[in-house]
Amino acid sequence: MRILIIEDDRQTSDYIAKGFTEAGHIAEVISDGRSALSHAAGTEYDILIVDRMLPGLDGLSIVKALRVAGVKTPVLFLTSVGGLDDRVEGLEAGGDDYLVKPFAFSELSARVNALHRRPPFQSESNTVAVADLEVDLMRRTVKRGGNIIDLQPREFRLLEVLIRNEGRVLTRTMLLERVWDFHFDPKTSVVETHISRLRAKIDKPFSFPLLHTIRNTGYSLHAPH
Repeated sequence: MRILIIEDDRQTSDYIAKGFTEAGHIAEVISDGRSALSHAAGTEYDILIVDRMLPGLDGLSIVKALRVAGVKTPVLFLTSVGGLDDRVEGLEAGGDDYLVKPFAFSELSARVNALHRRPPFQSESNTVAVADLEVDLMRRTVKRGGNIIDLQPREFRLLEVLIRNEGRVLTRTMLLERVWDFHFDPKTSVVETHISRLRAKIDKPFSFPLLHTIRNTGYSLHAPH
């Protein structure tokens, strides 16, 4: 793997780089946020390991900018900011995993390997449609009635899960597991907030709704009966 380590603590970055280099990987280190953004956007990496607190530009802003630019490289946040809300914020920004310092290199390596083993998104190349809503899973584009709809990465993932389960009712717990990879209830309104944002983009500007709230149960995406 080619790994970019975005970390301003020299001792930590040297420790990580040494571990991955000894394992046969290519590990590069950048300590400044703005330089890291430029480098990550213009160079192909297999994994990005990103600290949140960085000089120049913080880790959350780096990842958000990369996702907006269409960079899909898996991101693991490695940071001392470890509260539940912080982890949720990191994942919502476009991160794929979150590990809190202090950490064991064996766990970091295992998580990086797990991210690298994920099948490439292109392997799911196809277009799914419900009524006049079209989702291209390869290009990650969304259209309704021929109009392009701009979604953030987590909004797209939520729509993908819903459209792949067209007509089925998905509970809040199911969405937390499939969209955010939470196998516990974080006691936040993250699902409700993203449902509201998604509905505002794919439903409200159009003549009939596709995203339905099933009272006391969950959510379902389907065409009018």
